[in-house]
Amino acid sequence: MPPRSWLFVPGDSEKKLGKAMATGAHAVIVDLEDAVAPSAKVQARTMARDWLAIHRQHVLESRPMARWVRINAFDTGMWRDDLEVVMAGAPDGVMLPKCEGPDQIRQLSAEIYELEQRNGVAVGATRILPLVSETARSAMTIPAYIDESMPRLGGLTWGAEDLSAVLGASRKRDASGAWTDAFRFIRAQCLLAAHAKGVWAIDTLHDDFKDADGTRRAAESARADGFSGMLAIHPAQVPIINAAFAPTEAELAEAHAIVALFASNPDAGTLQYNGRMVDQPHLKMARQLLGLG
Repeated sequence: MPPRSWLFVPGDSEKKLGKAMATGAHAVIVDLEDAVAPSAKVQARTMARDWLAIHRQHVLESRPMARWVRINAFDTGMWRDDLEVVMAGAPDGVMLPKCEGPDQIRQLSAEIYELEQRNGVAVGATRILPLVSETARSAMTIPAYIDESMPRLGGLTWGAEDLSAVLGASRKRDASGAWTDAFRFIRAQCLLAAHAKGVWAIDTLHDDFKDADGTRRAAESARADGFSGMLAIHPAQVPIINAAFAPTEAELAEAHAIVALFASNPDAGTLQYNGRMVDQPHLKMARQLLGLG
């Protein structure tokens, strides 16, 4: 099953890193970018590396969560230094902020390839998750991910904060709480491109971590729309996101029933279930829900 909750943790906070394992997050993203002041970047790299290394064996044994790291963007000139240090901790994946298309994914992949070999990490084990919307240029490259060969690409995700500053937008949501046009367009592009590529579609975060109802609504909307997971900026959001993305007992029962129905009728294209017609797309969704591929 894909990770449902993706929690950012500041790479320079020993206290917050120490609590990350207990949050219940399916993926922890040690953040070297926005959460870390320029003066603390060097220290954050070594802290991130050490945290990744300490928890590597625990994760290998029980796989309770994935260990990711968000490096700094290409235009900062710091991303290579970030990689040089943190790859010694063998992260499960690297998040690339402000990604401006497949060319940057390929460049990052080449660097990771060299560092995997140098650090005794299985070649190809490190995935990449780009943030595809933080500049106007990056947002306009989203469809380009679909047809490019990028074996390391784990998913696509997006963010609204940086883009709103770039656009000079005074709001991201309208009076009803819905995303305004530019952000709604980017969210849909991210979702569609991820599904077209066959990778995770991860919705952006709800920025008010004290607003539990807002987080719940955002997570429920994300799941209903077809996202596989959602970003979080505070541990309090993690159980809300996990619950929103977890299938209900009724959904599981129906999925089992549909899979069993088609197993009993292997040559059927369409069958009747509880008074309605179900076909191959319903079977595919049922299998995905049950983790059967």
